[in-house]
Amino acid sequence: MRHLCQRLPDRSYCGSVSEYSPGKGRVSLAGSKCTGLLALPFFYFLCFFAFFTLTAGRVEAESSPLLIQRLDRQDLLFRQYTAEVEIARRALFIPGRNTRPLEELPPIYYYITRENDNLMAIAARCLIPIDTLASINRISHPLDLWEGRVLLLPSMPGIFVPDRPVSELSELERLVVSSRAEENPGITVFIPGQDSTERFTFFPGAYFSQMERIFFYNRGFQFPLRDFTVTSEFGPRVNPVSGIQGQHRGIDLAAPMGTEVYAVRSGNIIDQGYNSILGNYIIIQHDNNWVSVYGHLSSINTIQNSEVRTGTFIGRVGSTGQSTGPHLHFELIQNGQHHDPARLLRLFSGE
Repeated sequence: MRHLCQRLPDRSYCGSVSEYSPGKGRVSLAGSKCTGLLALPFFYFLCFFAFFTLTAGRVEAESSPLLIQRLDRQDLLFRQYTAEVEIARRALFIPGRNTRPLEELPPIYYYITRENDNLMAIAARCLIPIDTLASINRISHPLDLWEGRVLLLPSMPGIFVPDRPVSELSELERLVVSSRAEENPGITVFIPGQDSTERFTFFPGAYFSQMERIFFYNRGFQFPLRDFTVTSEFGPRVNPVSGIQGQHRGIDLAAPMGTEVYAVRSGNIIDQGYNSILGNYIIIQHDNNWVSVYGHLSSINTIQNSEVRTGTFIGRVGSTGQSTGPHLHFELIQNGQHHDPARLLRLFSGE
């Protein structure tokens, strides 16, 4: 099978050759990264299937020759894929003998997820780190996987860092980008996305840092806003509109009018609409009997009974209902009991 390659003019990668097949033109690497403009004609990378775009959807995807139908040894392409991974792993993690530049990235396969698939099991079966699968597929949490998703399966372990994090994704991707901003050299690659081709920097053999791993495996909640100021905390307070002492069952997050609001966790929209207190509101049901409430919105961008993912854009900050200015009223409830969102989101240091 012919792999389309493109010249990499300004980056290089060196490592120890574990296996080299002249007839196949394969170089497998293990080892260290190097900088500079050495031997530029030898540095290429795979264009990740120029014929394949995620926007083409499932019908297009199923026509690709690198689509793995089943993640078991009976699938010929799966056997080929795991063999590619094993070669890359040996080359990266076993001290090599000779040192040669990377000429071609190993190919990327892909798989359409099925019911009851989960990311950890897929990673284990494919012999590829979950960090690699999460970074190339822009998955912010191990549970953010659904049936019918096109999952890219790189055959070399490493971290894929996007040029820019996408606002709809969790803070994990922002952390991955910022923590590797100064790393060199990496390998520039272009991967077809849902709306356009996206540019990534690939770091062969890299894993999530300890902090990135904490973000990734956190089963808690993400922030509903990217930038905000806490203007009213959870607990007893005097209502700023009525002047009556009462219990504030959430927190108020001040932000400019129209600021995007995101779902703090995957779930289903069980209610939305308007009332005199919350104004425009959205209520999302999550697993483990958790419910999140978003109030005083200027606009609602969801459909009742629809499913949302962690970080989905659901509405905009407003000042509807009983409100003195633009802010988001945010609540977290489990089994009918209200909990302090500031503690669950760890908004304040020392908590």
